[in-house]
Amino acid sequence: MKEQLDFIYKEQKELSTFGGIAALLGWDQMTYMPALGAAERSEQSALISRLAHEKVVSDKLWKAVKTLSDQDNFNKLSKRDKAVVARLEKDLEKARKVPSDFVERMSKTTTLAYTSWQEARQKEKFSVFASDLQKIVKLEKEYCGYINLPGPKYNSLLDGYEEGMTVDKLKNEFYLLKPQLIKLLEKIKSCKVYEKQTSFENKISIEKQRTLCDFIIEKMNLPKDRSRLDVSIHPFTTSMGYDDIRITTNFKHENPLFSFFSTVHEGGHALYELGMPQDEFKNTVISDSPSLGIHESQSRFWENMIARSRDFWDFFYPVFEKTSPAQFKDIDVETWYRYVNQVKPSLIRVEADELTYCLHVILRFEIEIALMEDEITVTELPDIWNEKTNEMLGITPKNDTEGVLQDMHWSGGSFGYFPTYVIGTIYASQLFKKLTEKNPNIYEEIKHGNFKNIHRWLLENIHKYGCLMTADELIKKTCGEGLNSKVFVGYLKDKYSKLYDI
Repeated sequence: MKEQLDFIYKEQKELSTFGGIAALLGWDQMTYMPALGAAERSEQSALISRLAHEKVVSDKLWKAVKTLSDQDNFNKLSKRDKAVVARLEKDLEKARKVPSDFVERMSKTTTLAYTSWQEARQKEKFSVFASDLQKIVKLEKEYCGYINLPGPKYNSLLDGYEEGMTVDKLKNEFYLLKPQLIKLLEKIKSCKVYEKQTSFENKISIEKQRTLCDFIIEKMNLPKDRSRLDVSIHPFTTSMGYDDIRITTNFKHENPLFSFFSTVHEGGHALYELGMPQDEFKNTVISDSPSLGIHESQSRFWENMIARSRDFWDFFYPVFEKTSPAQFKDIDVETWYRYVNQVKPSLIRVEADELTYCLHVILRFEIEIALMEDEITVTELPDIWNEKTNEMLGITPKNDTEGVLQDMHWSGGSFGYFPTYVIGTIYASQLFKKLTEKNPNIYEEIKHGNFKNIHRWLLENIHKYGCLMTADELIKKTCGEGLNSKVFVGYLKDKYSKLYDI
């Protein structure tokens, strides 16, 4: 068995290296690559994707794993080897359903689609992106045919991001959550505090915003020698290796909160990546997140439960004030806290307030299911998007850029991804509830800008487990129950009833 074990660990190491190369190509495209480099980049990305996939689905790797997973052999393995073989067998079985030529076609199509999406945004014309999106939707349906899980096609897409999740399970949670959010929103919109609220119109220079962003990731204990912060149209996090995590933000808005909160959000992702199991599980399938929902729980936890809290601004408001004293001379910390948490339905998901954010995601969830079930077509998307935005938020996009073109995810073929933002948000509220129950002094630590114990708690309860458990098992182990949107609704009601005196 030693020969097979040595082989599967060698292959996983090489696959990890391929992943780092692919991540570097993608990061470069979204940050520094010249616009005309897209065609050649699509070829480069497609080649890496194909080579990696061929390695994953090779008969030699499959035979080695099957030999090791044979009951007699499996029982003789160490605890570490059992965990790796069991997870690897599950991943390979799924990957082997997908042909290498499909992976190459998808990679090439999405690389080119990202460029047309950028152009469409600039021109505010969905039609520029529509033909590429049609190709992607067709490819996504083809993928569903390969995976072929029971139930709606969308189940096969969901499972790629949130193992074991189904449309029925999500509908149970989302359709409980959606009316509660709309009801709370309407209640807030009809109160006196909402009528009198005003927006923060003061601007802060890009240089000062950058200073604030650098400061927060330092306080979050994101090591400078293992990470870096850059700029992209859409903020994201990617990992080139265990000691090379890249995050981005965007300074296009003079309002400082966009860059600040997107940096906190991506910083949460980065801390999780840096906390993945190494040692015996380095460069194995175990050293990964069990789901995108768990990954999003880390970013949403830091962005909302920590950085939007009153205790957080006891420490950070003076930092903002010191950075730009003229902009804050007539504002006190309580006014600023209320501004930070102001409910105001908006068109852009990444700029949405904490209450309405999940409505933006549920909108996308409903659209994606309808696309996969052929209930709507790609050409209908702008109108359907606008209708649903008006239905849920009471506002309508003026153009495609602030509507259907606002996210990059569809250009990358990430159908089934959006629901993980809500799943992660719900998980985040459950994690925060458990953290504060176990560590009541955390509030005082946040007030002093001390996040070391929070980071340590997340490392011990989430990060270090990697893929040793499913997302459901991990949340049940840490919080005592699985996905529960009632916890999130309770958190919102408690917070916003105080903010809006309702």
